[in-house]
Amino acid sequence: MDFLTPQFFSGLLSIILIDLVLAGDNAIVIALAARNLPKRLQNQAIFWGTFGAVAVRIALTAVVVYLLKVPGLMLVGGLILLPIAWKLLRQDEPGEGHEIKAAVGFWSAMRTIVVADALMGLDNVLAIAGASHGHLGLVVLGLLVSVPLVVWGSTLILKLIVRFPAIVYVGAGAIAWTAARMISHDGLVAAWFDRFGWAEYLLDVVLVAGVCGLGWWAARRGQAQRLREQQTSG
Repeated sequence: MDFLTPQFFSGLLSIILIDLVLAGDNAIVIALAARNLPKRLQNQAIFWGTFGAVAVRIALTAVVVYLLKVPGLMLVGGLILLPIAWKLLRQDEPGEGHEIKAAVGFWSAMRTIVVADALMGLDNVLAIAGASHGHLGLVVLGLLVSVPLVVWGSTLILKLIVRFPAIVYVGAGAIAWTAARMISHDGLVAAWFDRFGWAEYLLDVVLVAGVCGLGWWAARRGQAQRLREQQTSG
C-alpha cells in the first residue's frame, strides 16, 4: 500500500474510526487512574502515560501485523472481530464497571495507565492490524492521531456517542468490514475469492448489514422489554 492513495486514506480513516469508538473506555480508565493526583502532576501523568500507551500499542500491533501474515490467522482474526463489533453495539452504558483504583503517585499513575491500556486495547490492536493491511506506517500514523483524541476528548466522545448512537453503528460497521476483508484476503481462501470477485463484496455486505442490523434489532427489543418492565412495576 503506497502513501497518498485512496487505499491508504481509507485504511487511515478506518483505523482512526475504530480506535475512537473502541477506546472510549480506555480514556475513562486513564482519567480514573490519575484523578487523585495534583492538577499539575495529573496532566503530566496523562500525557506521559498516553505516550507510553501509544508506544506499547504500536509494538503490540506490529507483532499482530506480522502474525497475521501466517496463513489462516487472518481468517481467525476476522472471525474474532465479529463478536467485538457485536459487543460494541450491546454496551448500554459506556464507561461503567471499571474498578480502577486511583493512583497515589506520578509513576504509579503512569504504570496503571500503560498497563490498563495494553490489557483493554487488545481488541483495538486486532482491529487496527486488520484495517492496516500490513502497513505499519499506517498503524503508527493512525494511532498517533486517534489515541490523543481519545484521551483528551474522552468526555466529548462519550457524549457524542450517547447523543448520536449512529456513531457506534458506523464504528461497528467499520469493524465488521475489516473482519470481512481479513477473511477474504487470508492466504487459505484468497484464491477462491479472487476467482469469484463478487463473493468478496457479498461478504462485506452480509457481515456489515448482519452485525449492524442484528445490533439495531437487539437494541429495539431491549428498549421494548425495559418499557414493559417499567409499565408493570408502575
